[in-house]
Amino acid sequence: MPFTLIRGTFHVTGFSPDGDSIRFRATNKNQWGKLARRAKLNAQEMAQLRFEGVDALETHYRGSRQPRTLADAATMYVLSALKIRNVVWGRREVTAADDGTPGYILTRNTDGFGRPVSFVFSGSPPEADGSTVFLHVNRLRQSVNYRLMKHGLVYPTYYATLYYELRSALTDAAVDAWYADAGVWPKDRSSGLTVKGQETIQDDHPILPKLFRRLTEYLATHSSVIGFKAWLEKKAEKVIVIPLGQATHFDTIIQQKGKRISMTVYPEDLMFDP
Repeated sequence: MPFTLIRGTFHVTGFSPDGDSIRFRATNKNQWGKLARRAKLNAQEMAQLRFEGVDALETHYRGSRQPRTLADAATMYVLSALKIRNVVWGRREVTAADDGTPGYILTRNTDGFGRPVSFVFSGSPPEADGSTVFLHVNRLRQSVNYRLMKHGLVYPTYYATLYYELRSALTDAAVDAWYADAGVWPKDRSSGLTVKGQETIQDDHPILPKLFRRLTEYLATHSSVIGFKAWLEKKAEKVIVIPLGQATHFDTIIQQKGKRISMTVYPEDLMFDP
């Protein structure tokens, strides 16, 4: 699978990194022009990355967040993996850190918010900046993305742009973490959770972050989760159930009985429309 390699540095001071996103400044900003859609840069010419293939627990979504301990564990793993030290947190953002650490990304495109969808690596690559790199499984296993999955700190969340070989390797890592009771998996309740209110999904148990985001959107304007599935059906969010090769909508793999919400398909068996 061909990607553009972009060298640069990782930055957190003044920002709110989490378990699947961090600021990155390209050594040569002209490399962004090689993507299918150009990256959105801030005043410091930094892009907000979105890690490919993984979804970490939300730390600040619409004023809410998922269980703090597990969400923070993913964030701290990313910082450690990228060799960012002495991080001082303020109320909502990092106020000081030994950041600007070197690394590189393999990316092809940006998402709808201008964030480069990336596999993220620490250190120096053997290839030149701007090279076209064919990412194979052995190289994938060196990425922060894969290592997060292997430790059970993120959920598999795939989009149709991710090739089978890479998706399969990430799934194997997720399944290994599940069997090892690592990270989020011992407490995960994506397969069934009685949602009494926002506090249930915020404080009690982790669920697939995409499901958390949809429930949070719904509960922002409704006093109860009753009616959630009908609301989700209207969104008609496209998804493919991978083992069946079946194109459907997200609501069809959600079951609701009163206030109990359940996913009927494992996260690694879903592929969303980007």
